[in-house]
Amino acid sequence: MVKNKSNDTKGLIIGLDGKRAVLNNTGLGNYSRYAVNILSAAYPGSTFRLYSPADSDNERLRPLLARDNVELFTPSLKPSNGLTKAFWRSVDLPVQLQADGVAVYHGLSNELPLTIKGVCPSVVTIHDLIWRRVPRDYSAIDRRLYDFKYGRSARIATRVIAISECTKRDLMADYGIPEEKIDIIYQGIDPVFSLAVGTEDRARVRARYKLPERYIISVGTVQSRKNQLLAVRALARLPKAVGLVIVGRMDGSYADEVRREIERLGLADRVLQLSGVPFADIPALYSAAELSTYTSRYEGFGLPVVESLAMGTPVIACTGSCLEEAGGEGGIYVNPDDVAACAEAAEHLLDDVVFHDKTARLGRQHIRRFSAENFARQTMACYKKALISFI
Repeated sequence: MVKNKSNDTKGLIIGLDGKRAVLNNTGLGNYSRYAVNILSAAYPGSTFRLYSPADSDNERLRPLLARDNVELFTPSLKPSNGLTKAFWRSVDLPVQLQADGVAVYHGLSNELPLTIKGVCPSVVTIHDLIWRRVPRDYSAIDRRLYDFKYGRSARIATRVIAISECTKRDLMADYGIPEEKIDIIYQGIDPVFSLAVGTEDRARVRARYKLPERYIISVGTVQSRKNQLLAVRALARLPKAVGLVIVGRMDGSYADEVRREIERLGLADRVLQLSGVPFADIPALYSAAELSTYTSRYEGFGLPVVESLAMGTPVIACTGSCLEEAGGEGGIYVNPDDVAACAEAAEHLLDDVVFHDKTARLGRQHIRRFSAENFARQTMACYKKALISFI
């Protein structure tokens, strides 16, 4: 990361919603820590102050808190229960922001405090509107709650960050957010995916997880929206020497359906399911795979697509949301219900080395746009727009 040489951000105090960075080790937590990491490195003259209703010794956040310009604030709440914490984060937090002299506050995970309007400039990152596009994956009460919290946050924010063109379109169509208020800022990938994976690392993960010699990898929680049934059914049409490695939590009714399909198709000895995999092992798991599948019916961005391409592993993904935007020419895109097309795409990548390597090369070229430098520069530009608009 190249540090910013300009002085126009020196002394700026940026408030950040720190709840996910502190308490969550997946999706939104990863995004939050990524933002803190990249912004604090790019702008050492600014202070990045995280606000979380609770503290936790998160080993992935710990190195960031060791930086001179990163701070964490947690309130002393009595009684310290879930309702009290939620009230502080949604209602009382702006009082603290004002006391701390925060120049701009960034809600990193879809929401802002209900009472922030008029207190200080605010930016909210909206990742997706999945509960509206795939309602069956959410309870009716959750859908109403998300519509209220996230829709209101987008409307009261000074600026809105959408993580893809797809999310921008949804914000405009569903919530009527003006186009001129939205900045599209792609999330870059964790720096761990920029490091080369050597032969020894691949051999280590092969031995540790007893991986097949040739395998397709699928990273993500097993749930109906992620549509892993497509990958399983396509596997049945591929040579028996090829396995499928599913990396992600696998529980609930859809996971049971996937297990039943694996048994029905006689694939029990060809499908390996891994959960609780350390984040540090994911790059090597991608690197050792022949290809990856990300067969989701709907995503706001689809970070696993970019992570796979960064490791030189082509992707089969689905049409219908933003995955073509994420993968570009580094992927092959099929209808989420077309088993034959998925199997055919996999065969092409497995059998044609020239096509495989060309697709991998184009994928690596495509993901250059998802750089840390772009993320830092564009996010700070968004903060400056918010400051100007608020004056």
